Amino acid sequence: MSSDLASHIVDFKSLALEQNIERRSELARHVALLFARTWERCSDDQIDIYDNVMLRLSEMVEQHALSYMAQQLAEVRRAPEQTVRKLAFDEIEIAEPLLRRSNVLRERDLVNIARDKGDEHRLAIAQRDIISENISDVLVNHGNTEVKQTVAANEGAVLGQRTVNVLVNDAHGDEVLQLALGQRADLADAHIEALINFASEQVRRQLIKEGATDVAGKLPKAARIAAGKLSNEFWLGRYDFETGRGRVMELVREGKLNEGALRVFAEEDRFAEAVAAFAMLAGIGHSEAQHWTVRNDTEPFLVVSRASGIGMMTVQALLKIGPWRYRLSNSQREDALKSYQALDQQKAYKQFITWKEQWMA
Repeated sequence: MSSDLASHIVDFKSLALEQNIERRSELARHVALLFARTWERCSDDQIDIYDNVMLRLSEMVEQHALSYMAQQLAEVRRAPEQTVRKLAFDEIEIAEPLLRRSNVLRERDLVNIARDKGDEHRLAIAQRDIISENISDVLVNHGNTEVKQTVAANEGAVLGQRTVNVLVNDAHGDEVLQLALGQRADLADAHIEALINFASEQVRRQLIKEGATDVAGKLPKAARIAAGKLSNEFWLGRYDFETGRGRVMELVREGKLNEGALRVFAEEDRFAEAVAAFAMLAGIGHSEAQHWTVRNDTEPFLVVSRASGIGMMTVQALLKIGPWRYRLSNSQREDALKSYQALDQQKAYKQFITWKEQWMA
């Protein structure tokens, strides 16, 4: 029915006989502009009519008109799907704004385009605000160096394990890719260490070339230590500890800070507040609390928790929040809880006091 209505709106038979192609292009631009300005008031049936009109017009006009149509439709949330899909599969001069911004294109559309079209199309897709794991996988496996670098630098790109492995492997000798990966917020510790090892290996070779073999031999260990520190700082940099600490201080002033409040923060995954509350209840510095609740070695956290009388349910909740949600496996959490249960509170307290004396010194 919408096709019949489209024919009533535009006389396509007469338009096809029109010798002046610029008139067709002008009509196509006017229809696209009209829709872009009125789409929010259009019903589904009206959008279908526009879809039929623009789809048929797109077959009768030149590239500059198609580019204009794509620009107008790129930002529209309810754009005509058939038209958008057709233009997105067209030449990159037409498709680019839709590939970069249109939310009408579905995952399967983008996957097909990334697989079947060229690197220019893949590069445009790689710049979208959000890219699913499947799309990222196709882009990385089919794309050139620039596409891979763009995907790696895109914080909205979800990267699966296999995709990250490909990117890390390709990062050998590619400093741009190394930097892009190193700044991602979802990189596993092993990948961070691998990236640091790339850089350290380049330095090591240069040192050996210069005859500094003793220093070069120490680099692998230094790289592992640096990777651990970088990984910790990387995770801590994602949280607003200043605001979290302020909220906890409000509870302190109201006399409401206790283990129950700490457990609530943990259950709500409010990591910054949980860290501040843990520091206050345990009587340790905020900086120590930050680092002890982010590192893979959970022993200091467990010792302080046992020494401070923090219960197992609260410890269990804390092991599941913030960075530990990603950095600890289920088996590591289970082992940590077993270690906590095995700790003698008096011995834990003595160890805690020894540490505090070391800090003060």
